[in-house]
Amino acid sequence: MFYDQVKIHVTGGHGGKGGVYFRREKYIPFGGPSGGDGGKGGDVVFAVSSHLNTLYHFAHKKEFVAADGEPGRNKDRTGAGGEDLVIQAPPGTVIYDAETGELLADLVEVGQRAVVAVGGRGGRGNIRFASATNQAPRIAEFGDPGEERWLRLELKLLADVGLVGMPNAGKSTLLSVTTAARPEIADYPFTTLHPNLGVVALSMDETFVMADLPGLIEGASEGRGLGHEFLRHIERTRVLIHLLDGSALDPLADFEAINAELAAFGHGLIDKPQIVVINKLDIPGVQALFPEMQALFAERGYHDVMGISAIAQMGTRQLIGRAYQMVQDAPLPELPQPAPAMIRFEPEEDDSFTVVRESEGFWRVHGGKIERAVYRTQTKWDDALLRLHHYLEHEGVLDALRDAGVQEGDTVRIGEFEFEWMERD
Repeated sequence: MFYDQVKIHVTGGHGGKGGVYFRREKYIPFGGPSGGDGGKGGDVVFAVSSHLNTLYHFAHKKEFVAADGEPGRNKDRTGAGGEDLVIQAPPGTVIYDAETGELLADLVEVGQRAVVAVGGRGGRGNIRFASATNQAPRIAEFGDPGEERWLRLELKLLADVGLVGMPNAGKSTLLSVTTAARPEIADYPFTTLHPNLGVVALSMDETFVMADLPGLIEGASEGRGLGHEFLRHIERTRVLIHLLDGSALDPLADFEAINAELAAFGHGLIDKPQIVVINKLDIPGVQALFPEMQALFAERGYHDVMGISAIAQMGTRQLIGRAYQMVQDAPLPELPQPAPAMIRFEPEEDDSFTVVRESEGFWRVHGGKIERAVYRTQTKWDDALLRLHHYLEHEGVLDALRDAGVQEGDTVRIGEFEFEWMERD
């Protein structure tokens, strides 16, 4: 399977909870509150790396979570912030929100970064709630949860290496024996009707993308056959493997015909580095003629023609090793205009809320701002519960429940918090 598109889940770190502490120092018996704020949760950040050229490293890991912030400490000390989780990605990685389809970032330059999941804000400690009327508050907040989202990653660059050659030269077979791709293979021309891609992996850190694209014919640069679509894609490759059928009547003529089409199409295709490869050396006659074919190519300036048998996997390991080295040495493809060095997406604050009757005697309050306020409340402290009651009253939530018809003894749910409705006299 080729990992040109993957879906992953990212979660920012949770903010640390605020501390409830009081100063207890010698000669200061009533020192007042000293609980510090919790630390901010870490962000999930994508960073472009020059050492990667595929999404292969996402094959077995789909969940990415940044570190949580630490709790607030005494003496008004803020907890340490959670460490950002930095995910390396190759140049050309396009990041979408998987649920909405929104384009979040198009990472094109080495060093460019994008924050895709923001860490939660740390909760406030009790020192923040001290007032003239409440000089020893037992109130603190939980930190906000980190932002969560599903992402769809796409690799914008089609391939590092393109397989070119006449129809039935063995390109699909070569792709199938050097990668996990499974293109359709048959003994007739034009078996491949659309580009097939695969990851050639020498190791976990040494990989490149290879594309088997529809075979060319004369006139391809003018749109004949499948070649025009093929040539449009090959603009994005860095190295070409020019595969020739050693059993053809005139492999050299086929080679020159393909190069003529590359030159006619323009866009610098003929200038791309090429590895010239004679295929089908498993056929005795082809193997016998291989030295003669090498000599013919040498007369035209091609002195390093390789011979392989894709179907018998003869010489394929040496070929992909050489292709990998040429990819490392080849110039980078042209990239879009420079993008901002840092892209950051902050979650939007939603002030609205709704009241829904879920069933007889059960009510649910929905609303980002309200739910976050309830989530932050450390309910083990009576002072915190009283403060939450005043907040819900101030925001109009209690009046909205009354207007909706809530009755004594009904259950009201806000986020994961649940309480029984009681009217005070």
